[in-house]
Amino acid sequence: MIAAILFCNTNWLNAQSSKNQTPRPLIFDTDIGNDVDDVLALGMIHALQDRGECELLAVTITKDSPLAASFTDAVNTFYGRGKIPIGVCNSGITSEAGKFNALAQQRDGGALRYEHDLLLGQKPPHAVTVLRSALAKAPDHSVAIAQVGFSTNLADLLASPPDTISPLSGKQLIEKKVSVLSIMAGAFKKIPDANGMLNDHHEYNVIKDIPSAQLLAETWPTKVIWSGFEIGIAIPFPHESIEQDFNYVDHHPLRDAYIAYSPPPHNRPTWDLTSVLYAVRPDRNYFDLSPIGAVEISNAGLTTFTESPEGNHQYLRVDQDQAIRVTSTLVSLSSQPPR
Repeated sequence: MIAAILFCNTNWLNAQSSKNQTPRPLIFDTDIGNDVDDVLALGMIHALQDRGECELLAVTITKDSPLAASFTDAVNTFYGRGKIPIGVCNSGITSEAGKFNALAQQRDGGALRYEHDLLLGQKPPHAVTVLRSALAKAPDHSVAIAQVGFSTNLADLLASPPDTISPLSGKQLIEKKVSVLSIMAGAFKKIPDANGMLNDHHEYNVIKDIPSAQLLAETWPTKVIWSGFEIGIAIPFPHESIEQDFNYVDHHPLRDAYIAYSPPPHNRPTWDLTSVLYAVRPDRNYFDLSPIGAVEISNAGLTTFTESPEGNHQYLRVDQDQAIRVTSTLVSLSSQPPR
């Protein structure tokens, strides 16, 4: 009876959400395949779109493996959105398939396990083309971008010239169309090592393409909210959810990717999910924000923040009570069945 009441209440809340708000246009820029939090974050986006809270305009990929696009298409198709544009880079950065992207090729009895039509060997458009097209069509100052991989694609967008898609340069197009960039990158607290010593952390998404990260930090023209390494660490995804909440189908791409990456029991940090959550729900007090300032990135990839009223950067902070609430929200959204 309690479960039935909760289910009905959830449906009512979803219906009210759809009626009372305009979906937030969202672009998801990801290095999907290097870690599995990208996959959980993509599932969350689809759940939020089912609730009427966002509209996924495009997915652009900074992992330079063709299987990354195929697996992304498989996840989108699982949620009933196989036509969402996907763009790729030609950077050579992390060109290996990763631990789970090859699931896109998995066949059972000759049929693809996860239906999709962007197959290995087909070449998606370049990410800059997809980004410029999505932004050009969007209402002014409406688009949230969640960047949860390297800064390669967005740096290329910044540097892009006017073209047949838009008479605006990339930077002008961003300034006109984007409301916020929610980025999983950097670290804004010292991280304890195996011996408990606190050290600066050179975060992965930054160090894999430092020049692009520097360009983005220095020249991105809209508000930038950074989710540092410490935020995902503070909010681990409970493995019990992977083992119990995705069994409504025999083969769920989120569960299967998590297991292929590192089988439970283990609680994976929720780095990328936090950036998506802030991008779509910035006003729910899931996180606190630092003062306004600017992030600088050294040539070694170290991020430092300087408070300044003239800056356009802030970074997320989370306390223990918020972390509990965010964990519950991330589990609920990522495990929500497709509509």
